[in-house]
Amino acid sequence: QVQLVESGGGLVQAGGSLRLSCAASGRTFSSYAMGWFRQAPGKEREFVATISWSGDSTYYADSVKGRFTISRDNAKNTVYLQMNSLKPEDTAVYYCAAARGPYYSTRTGDNGLDAWGQGTLVTISS
Repeated sequence: QVQLVESGGGLVQAGGSLRLSCAASGRTFSSYAMGWFRQAPGKEREFVATISWSGDSTYYADSVKGRFTISRDNAKNTVYLQMNSLKPEDTAVYYCAAARGPYYSTRTGDNGLDAWGQGTLVTISS
């Protein structure tokens, strides 16, 4: 099973940018679709973005569409989340997750995910 470690979180002013990284262990990273999720204080975890195992297909939550970009480098076993035009409501712990197979469907919820990272905190100040 793949193991995931996120990095890149921090404190940024509204309007700024951050890039999160999620490094995966193991030689089967390209066998997984990947996703980013987030959990704000006092709220349930929510879906942010997903990318197919080949990287040719992406899907975003409406709340981040046009501002966030998910990408992956299978040679480096890493998935990224570039976050631009950040808003205070983007403040959350961000988690990456892996779903075995070519795509992750949000309809499967947590049942479709095989591994989670420990999370990285993103704080956006107004």
